[in-house]
Amino acid sequence: MDSVALLSALADPTRLAALHRLRDGEEHCVCELMQCLGATQSRMSRHMQVLRTAGLVAARRDAQWVRYRLNPAMPAPARRLLDAALGLPSPAAERIAA
Repeated sequence: MDSVALLSALADPTRLAALHRLRDGEEHCVCELMQCLGATQSRMSRHMQVLRTAGLVAARRDAQWVRYRLNPAMPAPARRLLDAALGLPSPAAERIAA
């Protein structure tokens, strides 16, 4: 895991918004992300490439579309950083609260 690439990927508001959208566990194409985030196709594709390089998202080609989802093989440390960046409680915090 490249910590610099991961933290850089999480530092952009558009990428964070895309990750919030992908949290639902579904696949989303760039056209959906463009529409809900108000980004151009080229800008959104570039953001998604940064997220892929950082290991945060996985992509699947479906004809002319590329569909994105959170990377199911994301290492646990990356998942904890992602959850913190998205403002989600950590599993440890949930155990303490229970």
